Amino acid sequence: MSTVSTLPYKVADMQLAEWGRKEIELAETEMPGLMALRKKYGATKPLKGARVAGCLHMTIQTAVLIETLTALGADVRWSSCNIFSTQDHAAAAIAATGVAVFAWKGMNEQEFDWCIEQTLFWPDGEPLNMILDDGGDLTLMVHNKFPELLKGIRGISEETTTGVHRLYQMLAKGKLGVPAINVNDSVTKSKFDNLYGCRESLADGIKRATDIMVAGKVVVVCGYGDVGKGSAHSMKSLGARVIVTEIDPINALQAAMEGYQVTTLEEAAPQGDIFVTATGCIDVIRREHLDVMKNEAIVCNIGHFDSEIEVAYLKNHPDIKRVNIKPQVDKFVYPNGKAILVLAEGRLVNLGCATGHPSFVMSNSFTNQVLAQMALWDAKADFAIGVYMLPKKLDEEVARLHLDKLGVKLTKLSKRQAEYLDIPVEGPFKPEHYRY
Repeated sequence: MSTVSTLPYKVADMQLAEWGRKEIELAETEMPGLMALRKKYGATKPLKGARVAGCLHMTIQTAVLIETLTALGADVRWSSCNIFSTQDHAAAAIAATGVAVFAWKGMNEQEFDWCIEQTLFWPDGEPLNMILDDGGDLTLMVHNKFPELLKGIRGISEETTTGVHRLYQMLAKGKLGVPAINVNDSVTKSKFDNLYGCRESLADGIKRATDIMVAGKVVVVCGYGDVGKGSAHSMKSLGARVIVTEIDPINALQAAMEGYQVTTLEEAAPQGDIFVTATGCIDVIRREHLDVMKNEAIVCNIGHFDSEIEVAYLKNHPDIKRVNIKPQVDKFVYPNGKAILVLAEGRLVNLGCATGHPSFVMSNSFTNQVLAQMALWDAKADFAIGVYMLPKKLDEEVARLHLDKLGVKLTKLSKRQAEYLDIPVEGPFKPEHYRY
């Protein structure tokens, strides 16, 4: 069967396009980094000739990213990296512009893979030559099912922690076929999107799904990396008593010094009212934990994949009854009447049950994505196979692009201060010296 799609797009409902366009216009005012790149590079089209296959949550914010890529000259095809994260009005609005989008909220696993495959070839038969990924599903599909395409791909930019881990694993095993840029670990991504984005969107997802009051509840946050830090802060700010579980001694010490109780999940499972996994690992909340939880405990995940919670145990147990409350909210009832609420089937709760991170923080992340695509596509670039980071000067420039929106004014060094620190008066890097 040919993988060249005969469909121009596949979305849920094209009648949603006008609504999506109105929200995209709202988001643009909250995404100054992307808009600055359009203004600076729109005329020169540095991505001209790039056929970018993207696999990233098809949201309103992603729509602004896609239109920034096209404004800079790229030809784009897109799928979502999560079966529940697509915002159907955003997908429709982008499809209406002629960009090939294959995404809708609530697809199944087979449809998910099919959608990714539709992004690999253009209607004229030409394949992708750039990858923009979130979690590594597109990257793995190309490497495992279409390895002959690797020779024509200039590079990969990867959005999230889980996908970056996959890249480093592939590199260590000698299986990475093209150069990649680790966007996730740019400071203006991981210390902003992962931290401040989750601080706002976690509570949004839980509350939209359950209408629960967080104040006074015991919330167990599994993992205290950047995502866990934002999640714990969010719940604490709403008045919860937060317990953290952690494998890393430094993260555990940080959590303790922030005032959180740090213990094992075995001890915390019977105590918690709400459980949030934020580890990027597998088998974090298992059947032995689910079995001892309180009646109507809420269980959700804000890590990339649905493997952190053993949802399959609840779904497949013959004596546990599944009751769907509404889309992405399921109650699992044990024979004794105890029930557990699982949100988004163990997938990303902030995107499955809400609309993900706010536009402003995603502007930071997606500005880094565009810079990474430009760096890899640059004709003068000569990347060997490996996993790279964007330079610190670009990280600082991304931050700079977002200061005016918040009314921030930077202090400038005097000549004497600059000489004392042995740096230019403008700071460590001059914006006019930036390459991208």
